[in-house]
Amino acid sequence: MELKMTVFSTSALVDRTDESPATFATRWLPPSTAVISAHGEIDAVNAAEFAEYALRHTAEAERVAVDLTDVEFFGTAGFSALKAVDQHCSATNTEWVLVPSKAVNRLLRICDPDSALHTCYSVAAALSTLNGKTPLLQLVTKSR
Repeated sequence: MELKMTVFSTSALVDRTDESPATFATRWLPPSTAVISAHGEIDAVNAAEFAEYALRHTAEAERVAVDLTDVEFFGTAGFSALKAVDQHCSATNTEWVLVPSKAVNRLLRICDPDSALHTCYSVAAALSTLNGKTPLLQLVTKSR
């Protein structure tokens, strides 16, 4: 017997403009889970736009994964945007998880040394965490 799974999703894109070096998209998964993605660079030019986009979509969700794996540059204004998302989600009891890129991780080591923001290594792990499952561990080679 073959088991098929249907995933319902919709996407909303904000096109890249000359002023904004990034695009944002949201994919909806049942039940009431939003995967908010950013591609490009988040800096002082577009961090407020990213925060507004993320807050607008977290307002409609019970669970949120913020996927920044395709962010190549992440400035301190982007961290302020993440803190705004964190505060909003805390105030509305919305579960959320951040999936950072290397650039985002670099800034988190400086701005969030206590790891107050909950992060996962992949969107799949974030979705597992949000659904109450323990994500599989990712094997990483030890540096010498």
